[in-house]
Amino acid sequence: MHLRPVQFVDTPAAHVDGAAARLAGGMQWFAAYEVLDVGRRYTVPVTEVTGLGARAATLHARITAPRPAWQLGPRTLRFDQPQVAGILNVTPDSFSDGRATHDDPAAAAAAGVAMAAAGAALVDVGGESTRPGAALVWEEDEARRVTPVVERLFAAGVLVSVDTRKAGVMDAALAAGAGIVNDVAALLWDDRALPVVARSGAPVILMHSPDPKSGPHGGTGYANVVTEVFDWLEARVDAVVAGGVDRARIMVDPGIGFGKSLTDNLALLNNLAIFHGLGCPIMLGASRKRLIGALSNEAPVAERLGGSVALALKGAEAGVQVMRVHDVVETVQALRVWRGLRDRALVG
Repeated sequence: MHLRPVQFVDTPAAHVDGAAARLAGGMQWFAAYEVLDVGRRYTVPVTEVTGLGARAATLHARITAPRPAWQLGPRTLRFDQPQVAGILNVTPDSFSDGRATHDDPAAAAAAGVAMAAAGAALVDVGGESTRPGAALVWEEDEARRVTPVVERLFAAGVLVSVDTRKAGVMDAALAAGAGIVNDVAALLWDDRALPVVARSGAPVILMHSPDPKSGPHGGTGYANVVTEVFDWLEARVDAVVAGGVDRARIMVDPGIGFGKSLTDNLALLNNLAIFHGLGCPIMLGASRKRLIGALSNEAPVAERLGGSVALALKGAEAGVQVMRVHDVVETVQALRVWRGLRDRALVG
């Protein structure tokens, strides 16, 4: 069984009988669930969902539970409102950016500080491109790319996540001041990765891809991409918890664009709210992705700002807690306006 929150309302009082639930302790309220159960789809009010059995009760509890903030040294990452993670690539072959600063740690760090000043809650630093066909980067080379940038950002008071699938890079970045590990392979590509994260106590972001051991863009397709990605992430969260990581320190990412067709990506984006059933904060990484070009006359990467902001707002409407984006200034502004509308709606 899977539950997708539906019938979103501006305030609990806006529902005809006042029976609305708060989504993950955030700024969205909803009045019903779409139930996906053994080939059947139907809708039930939130007041009746626990009568569907233990699985439904568990999912409902996860969906409505507030997500505890992550305290990371002097910095706090809150999940009661949508936040922005700025993408900082220090790679010579990134699909979107990174080329200008990959060999200049000071310039890269300055770009990261500017993101934080513009409103990014954290800066996600990566030293290996994950675009289709990208070459594998030797672990020590990747560590040499990211570590000096992380050190500078940490010294400037910026909250940093390191975007890597390699345990050695995780270790080096965490030692340099990174607070979070963001792994496109969900700690499966490198057998040493889970012990590194568990030992460090750092929070981790687990992204779905069809075949993490081979690379982020494999796979053979899906019968039902939404429930299959959900089930994969649910099993992966359980495995990482069993490996010694606190569930409250895990974030999930459905992996938009990784081993998925345009149809798959659109299905995931239209069903983002279902992933609250994992009981973890959600990251959405759709910025400048290929699907935007596919829907807008093959717009090149540099001309996908409008689509990127549209997808960030789609995430906010679904209660996603963190938007991973290239265009920080524009996305932060859009989310501030969105929040202003939500604040006003909640007070009547």
